[in-house]
Amino acid sequence: MTVTAAPGTVVLYTDVVCAWSTVALHRFYAARSELGLDDRLRVDHRLFLLEDVNRFAIPERMLDAEIPVVGRLEPGLGMSPWEGEPSAWPVTALPADEAVHAAKQQSAAAAEQLDMALRLAFFRDSRCISMLHEVVDVARDCDLVDAGAIAAALDDGRARAAMMADYRAHRADVQGSPHFFLADGSDVHNPGIAMHADEAGGYPVVDSDDPSAYEDLVRRAAAAGSEATA
Repeated sequence: MTVTAAPGTVVLYTDVVCAWSTVALHRFYAARSELGLDDRLRVDHRLFLLEDVNRFAIPERMLDAEIPVVGRLEPGLGMSPWEGEPSAWPVTALPADEAVHAAKQQSAAAAEQLDMALRLAFFRDSRCISMLHEVVDVARDCDLVDAGAIAAALDDGRARAAMMADYRAHRADVQGSPHFFLADGSDVHNPGIAMHADEAGGYPVVDSDDPSAYEDLVRRAAAAGSEATA
């Protein structure tokens, strides 16, 4: 099934506990802002549920090894290995992902803000975003988000069915997190980064990193949207 991005949007398949996509979004937003396109181009957040793809809970050992590698790409994000109690480690990201999709029902801007706030709550602040109260508390600190509506949506599940249906329908189309799809029909997985797994430990090794790929991505996405609406 083809992934279709509406004019003025990029579709992004990801998971809030994916460190690579946290860097990707940070760079995308920075490039969008620098090009003066904040009001013309939005991210349409879609789910690529890593715990379902991998068939295991969020692995603390794996992320603790990955974060020093990924975090060096954008030190300003303050990403760090887990500093909370071991018993507070979030074994699932599903409530947080669902909250982002509930925020999307409010606006794309609300979803963007809550998504990044949840990522930083996990990767920077070591908060247990498996817990409903933590997710809602994060939402309360987002001025574009109606936290009460997020709490209600998590209680009644109003966002989950559509989120999971889209994930199931497009799982085979997605190479991994992050995977961007543009309105011109093009797509790119983890832009600007080439990497491989260390043969001894299986940890990621970045072979090359080109942050300028995001300026090109944003320009192409904005142009695709303009052409589609012309």
